Amino acid sequence: MNIIWMNHRDPRHPQAGGAEVHLREVGKRLVKKGCEITVLSERFPGSQEEELIDGIKVVRRGGRFGVHLKAPLLLRELAKDADIVVDDIAHAVPWWSRFVTKTPVIGIVHHVHQAVATLELGIVLGTAVKLAEKTIKPSYHDIITFSHETKHQIEKLLGVESSRIHVVYHGVDHETFRPDGEKFPRPTLLSLGRIKKYKNLDHLLHAYGQAKKRVPDLRLVICGGGDYKESIVDLAKCLNLDDVLFVSRVKDEERVRLLQKSWALCTPSLVEGWGLVITEAAACGTPTLAYDGGGSSEAIIDGETGYLVKNGDIQALSEKIVRFNQDDQLRRSMSKAAIQYSNRFDWDTTTNETLKILEASAN
Repeated sequence: MNIIWMNHRDPRHPQAGGAEVHLREVGKRLVKKGCEITVLSERFPGSQEEELIDGIKVVRRGGRFGVHLKAPLLLRELAKDADIVVDDIAHAVPWWSRFVTKTPVIGIVHHVHQAVATLELGIVLGTAVKLAEKTIKPSYHDIITFSHETKHQIEKLLGVESSRIHVVYHGVDHETFRPDGEKFPRPTLLSLGRIKKYKNLDHLLHAYGQAKKRVPDLRLVICGGGDYKESIVDLAKCLNLDDVLFVSRVKDEERVRLLQKSWALCTPSLVEGWGLVITEAAACGTPTLAYDGGGSSEAIIDGETGYLVKNGDIQALSEKIVRFNQDDQLRRSMSKAAIQYSNRFDWDTTTNETLKILEASAN
């Protein structure tokens, strides 16, 4: 099967995230099954125009916005011999590939941005992005997404019929993400990922500040970069949380170590399509405390592999942080349950289910 895969970023992009992990893990397995995959994505400083990554051919053109201008002409040529085009919509705005090629096209929707677009981009640009996202319905006959809650949001907010939406859970690389040794001796909370406004790290700082009054040796590590990082750093100073450790982007080995050693992962995001880092943490024996929104409600079994808190309830989030870090038996029980739950997810299964959908859509 010859697949053209559209994605803003490739796995080696400096800002690569969960969408790119999915692309790489599924893509390299599809290659092993005999598929030919070409990824069309944006260029970044120091990148090559073309590169082979795990058997996946990566073609880079334009920049963050320029790739949208160059993609139609390049796609028209690349798709001539392709069986299907995958439009990976990680940033709300579709690629609209079906309007430039006769090759069958399928969309991948990581999460619905209607609730966060204006929050992140302001009224004018945010409204434009929300309108663009609404065109997902006429642009794709079939859509792959990663949780039933996200499927529900696609139906409710974008008007796509349920029969056209296929849920395929993310996997976990269990050879990389696994328990390894003891936790940090000091109670340590970890936030890991892009620092965006909708991720609600301001809520986490407030909850952490309250929790420290009852757990004085509690520590918070915030790892990642993003356009809202400066605001979060400033807020930590304003709240006199001088012990919060901010870490820039880390290498893969250090990322795994932090997930293994931390006592809990905290992701109070307004919305998540699935929350790949949640299942990676679980595989390391680290439970997650999160807001009950989107895919997080499926990536976590509330009270067993972590805690789900009502969105915006900072006091409840603080209470859960305190309870988790004061109860050794609870923590050990959740750690064991998290590992067991993570074993339900693997990239081979994700790949096999994805291939079936791609083959059906191509015919």
